[in-house]
Amino acid sequence: MKKTKRIALDAMLAAVALLLFIVEALLPPLTSIPGIKIGLANAVTLAAVYLCGRRDAAAILFVRVCLGAVFAGNPTTFLYSASGAVLCLAVTCAVCRPLKKTVWVVSVLGAVAHNIGQLLTASVLLQSAAVFWYLPYLLIAAVISGTFTGLCVQFLLHRLQYRKGESQ
Repeated sequence: MKKTKRIALDAMLAAVALLLFIVEALLPPLTSIPGIKIGLANAVTLAAVYLCGRRDAAAILFVRVCLGAVFAGNPTTFLYSASGAVLCLAVTCAVCRPLKKTVWVVSVLGAVAHNIGQLLTASVLLQSAAVFWYLPYLLIAAVISGTFTGLCVQFLLHRLQYRKGESQ
């Protein structure tokens, strides 16, 4: 893929991820437990890992996290988003090749890592390990939301592969 096309694709994916982040922030909370979200923007990052590669996915994620914090208007949003996103991306990149056929499993592992990253940040900011009492609830939410977003991405990748083979 030409450099210009790649940059344009990365910019579009970053814009979609940012839009999903903002839309999800506007939705009412799913539960009374703070921090539980579907993670729609993370689906774009996961798809980018498979479609564009690790480096481009990291760039897309960086743009989304930075601009998401600006639009959220809260500096701590950046800390929580960045810590969760970096750990999620690291785990996703580490397991995406061995688990290539089961994207939803990669997504679940990434969601778990994301929640752990955010809890680590919360424990540092609050100077308390008490936040880890949320971990069991966040793990359940990570499995549910990670499965949902992972299956969506897996379906998308399958459809794109089918269309790619169809056009040849």
